Amino acid sequence: MSQEQPRRRAQEPIRYGDVFASVENELADKPVAPKDAALMQAAENLTLGKVQKGAAASAMQSAAARNEEAGVVGHDSMNEIVAEQGVNVAASDLPGRLVVTESIGGQVVGQYSRRAPLVSGPLAPENKNKPSSDDDGAGSGPITIGEALEATALTVGDKPVERSDAAAIQAAEVRATGRTTTTPGGVAAAAQSAATLNARTTRAEEKMKLADVVSGASSKLPSDKPATRADVEGVTVAEMRNDPLLTTHPAGVSATVAAAARLNFSDENWNEKDQVQSLTYSSGISYPLY
Repeated sequence: MSQEQPRRRAQEPIRYGDVFASVENELADKPVAPKDAALMQAAENLTLGKVQKGAAASAMQSAAARNEEAGVVGHDSMNEIVAEQGVNVAASDLPGRLVVTESIGGQVVGQYSRRAPLVSGPLAPENKNKPSSDDDGAGSGPITIGEALEATALTVGDKPVERSDAAAIQAAEVRATGRTTTTPGGVAAAAQSAATLNARTTRAEEKMKLADVVSGASSKLPSDKPATRADVEGVTVAEMRNDPLLTTHPAGVSATVAAAARLNFSDENWNEKDQVQSLTYSSGISYPLY
């Protein structure tokens, strides 16, 4: 008589409502996915200079890792609410303190304060070298296009470089440097070479990944500038035109540049001449919103 193995009960996913008590409605019932956590990690890194211990990104990363290990989400999974509405990390200056508010899909998931960094103010757009700050890492000026490219390594760094990625990176480099030609040995040139190589490579493990190309992007650019809505338009159009489905990756190059522009425009201390009051870029943007 054969002995039947007891059926294992499917493990329940860790949902947003389990991680953040303030989350309500549809988002509360959604399982935390790896790409959701990656977007929050990129947002914290862009705004504050690094991922904050005990903040939203670290909590999401832990939950997403357990969900992936249990098989309830895939490694490349992203919730549609996050893809459509994005995540946001906003820093507000108060006397001696920096108040950080983090939100997902428009719902606040955490607010905390840090000692204000000792910097004199935002950088001029043409200065690509940021001054050093204290351990909080925040307040060092608007986010540059090069830094946005670097953040892509956090969100989709394991994605093989495709033609659409290379086109978006080239458009980003052109906007950052003001040059119409590809810089030899630069980020765009590396992306184009990687895309060409990948198109001829059949084994996925042998293909070059985005992290191989965009890591240290800001230091490889001969000049850099803060990301604006005009930059987002140029990068998004380039990515869409070179994609077979005429779309963009929800956490790819144009998405991180859009996230950087959104965070820049949320800073009341930085008044760019082309700033608009109704800017609605999201970290999960998949098309231009204008």
